[in-house]
Amino acid sequence: MRRMLIETETTPNPATLKFLPGRPVMTAGTRDFANPEEAEASPLAEALFTLGDVEGVFFGKDFVSVTAGPGSNWSHLKPEVLGILLDHFSAGMPLFRDAAAEEEEASDVEDDPEDADIVAQIRDLIDTRVRPAVANDGGDIIYRGFRQGTVFLRMQGACSGCPSSTATLKQGIESLLKHYVPEVTEVRAV
Repeated sequence: MRRMLIETETTPNPATLKFLPGRPVMTAGTRDFANPEEAEASPLAEALFTLGDVEGVFFGKDFVSVTAGPGSNWSHLKPEVLGILLDHFSAGMPLFRDAAAEEEEASDVEDDPEDADIVAQIRDLIDTRVRPAVANDGGDIIYRGFRQGTVFLRMQGACSGCPSSTATLKQGIESLLKHYVPEVTEVRAV
C-alpha cells in the first residue's frame, strides 16, 4: 500500500485550515458545505461534520478547506480531520453519493441579455485573476449575477466568514473589476 501524505496550510481565516491530499479533489468547479444537512451529498463532508467542531467544509480543485467552530482547538481537531481525509482518499472513496450533487447552482441575480459582453468580461476576470488567488487561500468566489452596475459574488470556503474578506472584496476585487470593466460600480457579497 502506498503511503499518503496530506499537507496543511493556514489561510487568512484563522478558523480555517487548508488540507492538500496531493491529488485532485474536484474534477470541475468547487463545492461548499455550510452545515451537516448540505454535507449529506458527500460521504467525506458528512464524516468531517460528525467531528462536532466543524462548521464548514469546502472542496477545491486540489484541496479541502475545513472551518472550525468558535472555541475549537485546531491542535485537537487537525489530527481527527487528517485521519478522516487519509481514510477517504486512501480507500479511493467517491466524493459524492450522486453525480448530480457535483453540479453548480444557478445564479442568484438574473443577468440582462443586453449586458452579455459586460458579464463575459466580469466572468473572465473572476475566473482568470480572482479565483486562482482565492483558491491559494483555501476558498473560492463564485459569480452570482450583474445588475445595474453591481456585481454579486458568493464567497466560499475560507473566504466565507474570513475577517479580511470584506477588504478583499471591496479593495481587491471591486478595484480590479472597476479598472477593467468601467460599467462596474460596486461589488457585493450574497
